[in-house]
Amino acid sequence: MTQSEVLSILKTGANVFLTGEPGSGKTHTVNAYVAYLREHGIEPSVTASTGIAATHLGGLTIHSWSGIGVKHFLSAYDLENIASREYVAKRIRKAHVLVIDEVSMLGPETLDMVDAVCKEVRGNSEPFGGLQVVFVGDFFQLPPVSRGVGVGASDDILFLDEQPPCFAYQSQAWKRAVPIICYLSEQYRQDDVRFLALLSAIRRNTFGPEHRVHIEERMRVRGAREDAMPKLFTHNVDVDRVNDMMLAKIVGETHTFSMKERGKTALVEALKKGCLSPAELKLKKGAKVMFTKNDQNGVFVNGTLGEVVDFDAFSEYPIVLTKDGRKVTAEPMEWSVVEDGRMLASVEQVPLRLAWAITVHKSQGMSMDEAVMDLSQIFEYGQGYVALSRVRRLSGVYLLGYNERAFQVHPDVLADDERFRVASDEAVQGFSALSQEELKNMYDNFILASGGVLGKKKKEDKKEKQKKKKEKNDEEESDWNEHLAKLREMYPNAYRPWKPEDDMRLTSLFKEGKMLEELPSLFGRQPGSIRARLEMHGLIEPDPTYQKKEKK
Repeated sequence: MTQSEVLSILKTGANVFLTGEPGSGKTHTVNAYVAYLREHGIEPSVTASTGIAATHLGGLTIHSWSGIGVKHFLSAYDLENIASREYVAKRIRKAHVLVIDEVSMLGPETLDMVDAVCKEVRGNSEPFGGLQVVFVGDFFQLPPVSRGVGVGASDDILFLDEQPPCFAYQSQAWKRAVPIICYLSEQYRQDDVRFLALLSAIRRNTFGPEHRVHIEERMRVRGAREDAMPKLFTHNVDVDRVNDMMLAKIVGETHTFSMKERGKTALVEALKKGCLSPAELKLKKGAKVMFTKNDQNGVFVNGTLGEVVDFDAFSEYPIVLTKDGRKVTAEPMEWSVVEDGRMLASVEQVPLRLAWAITVHKSQGMSMDEAVMDLSQIFEYGQGYVALSRVRRLSGVYLLGYNERAFQVHPDVLADDERFRVASDEAVQGFSALSQEELKNMYDNFILASGGVLGKKKKEDKKEKQKKKKEKNDEEESDWNEHLAKLREMYPNAYRPWKPEDDMRLTSLFKEGKMLEELPSLFGRQPGSIRARLEMHGLIEPDPTYQKKEKK
């Protein structure tokens, strides 16, 4: 499928899974669609599975956008709590189009949680609360980390009990959304025929001796500029070694920032392992760095790259020039463990780490002219494929080593990929049968349904923009109030604050033997709200399957 064919499908408002090989133009196509929506007065919600991927699109992580953070499941209390956060609820209520980039790195449980939050906030039982959802990614690249119980804070988390990965397309939310598969067939990043054949062989599990010859050639070549090239490794220990070596080469004063710790020792140690900033951060002017946490105001995210250009004269905190040309003073931020509103442990550090070398995981989504890479310790399906496909030409690859896993992709994805290709071909045939007039009607209907304007939106002065923005916000607020009014016909106290005396009465009645089913009518509140309060007070156990039961 070509980019223009994908755009034609997207403009109809259909849910879409946009996929294709690295360099096929997925991000370019998304940006073109985003520009089209903005031309018609529609502001899409652009998100990604990781902070560094979000920077490529200028959006938020899906975890931050939806308010789910690092949760593995949503209890009734969690769902009510998220829906009551005005800044999250307003963002989701205003949305019409939700883009999720690098969806391959999201587990199915995450997508199901986002779906549940959107439905709750928008008061709409349609998939994702009636939003158009655009999943973007390539499941041959790095899989999600599907792991068990974890402890951590808003951006980084330490997980235990590792389990085999499951993929976003296996989630109930994905299946209900029924996205049209759009498989891009063009190639824009790589223009080297031999390299394209090599990458295609890895992707199709046909890597053989004729491809290994090219890999061996890149093992023997050394580059005069290797010190200046970005370096990709699979493990943080190698990344740290190279970064420390490069920092030592810079002449100048070293500024050291030590991590502050508070709370229980075991939890603090877990936080330190999950925090991407080191316990002792050493920096100099000229150091290449990467932010390790999301800024609440969106100035930077976990993965934003830059260079230390100075240190603040008063605070001595580093001043970083980011890749997009902004100067940011990197002040300390906190990672914490909170339970029932009580902080159990926290660490505080300047949210940076050195970045001459980065892990393969952090490189996903990047394009490079050349890179030094060590693939000798590849341990995950798709890692070698991601590393190699970051580079535009084979001549830009400088290999330090490799193992056999470097040329393997996930067998489950290999089987499903053929299904995606067939579905994409069928979508092309189906849409090609529509006339231009039919397509235009579909485009116009979606624009109008999303509150946009037909024809390109004219430039407005500041006052006019503010006026229209206020009118739109008032309209959305009115819709929410109307929904709330209908809800309160059945539950008069829905979304009203709980008073201490309400909690006391609830817990007393429950302990006296009142059934869960009786309490909503007594308090004029939704069943989920009652369950949430009882969970909060420890009177019932959180039930991760509650949302599914409620839907049934």
